[in-house]
Amino acid sequence: MQAKKKWLSMFVGAVLAAPLAATAADKGEVELTYVEWSSEVASTNVIKIVLEQQGYEVEMTSVSASAMWQGVGSGDADGMVAAWLPSTHGHYLEKVQDDVVDLGPNLEGTKIGLVVPSYVDVDSIAELNAHAEEFDEEIIGIDPGAGIMSKTEKAIEEYGMDDLELVSGSGATMTAALKDAIKNEEAVVVTGWTPHWKFARFDLKYLDDPKNVYGGAEQIHTIVRDGLQEDMPEVYRILDRFEWTPADMQQVMIWNREDGAEPAETAARWVEENPDKVSAWLD
Repeated sequence: MQAKKKWLSMFVGAVLAAPLAATAADKGEVELTYVEWSSEVASTNVIKIVLEQQGYEVEMTSVSASAMWQGVGSGDADGMVAAWLPSTHGHYLEKVQDDVVDLGPNLEGTKIGLVVPSYVDVDSIAELNAHAEEFDEEIIGIDPGAGIMSKTEKAIEEYGMDDLELVSGSGATMTAALKDAIKNEEAVVVTGWTPHWKFARFDLKYLDDPKNVYGGAEQIHTIVRDGLQEDMPEVYRILDRFEWTPADMQQVMIWNREDGAEPAETAARWVEENPDKVSAWLD
């Protein structure tokens, strides 16, 4: 373990040395905003490392989903790589669509919905209310401003889940509740999305959604403020070309779960190990 940490420190130091040298060019400051979800922590740190290597000073600001969209729409932030569309964040986009530029998907194949351990004898959201007592009459959610929370509120209404309450919290409290329930082989239902490290760690399943409240497969888009292309054309171009796969993102998320992991270091590690993919964003 000690050798592994020494090796990690050596190559992370080498990777971070490049941004420090490049920053001397003083190309300016880039403000990125994101939500504190494991997926967005991974992607935002990766693009931060890449921009720093090109000589930019990059500031990351963690906010709620609604504030993230408002920040880019108002121009207080330059962009984000954390827009779940068309369903999860669709209502946020409607409010600021005249003030932002959608650069399209940076990751394909995402999904949201309600998730249970595979051993739970429930397969559809339509069955949940009849089994409310088994789930302590709760659906464990995340931060109240998240798009998946509003979708779950709609699901409670559409499926008549009068005996279940949506409990808000955070991504960390949601996964903690999931972990505790699985440890005791208890029933639990949580708000879930893919990619997420929990699917690599636990045997889980999405509940069927016959009313299609949560929609089908989604994408994560890159959104920038109006005017960024004129102000910072190179930043705009890199953000426009940024794309990776669920497997890429999940790898970074898994690294972030290791003891003592630092998101900036794991992002630097991924950038170091994937030069061809990164080069495609820069060419």
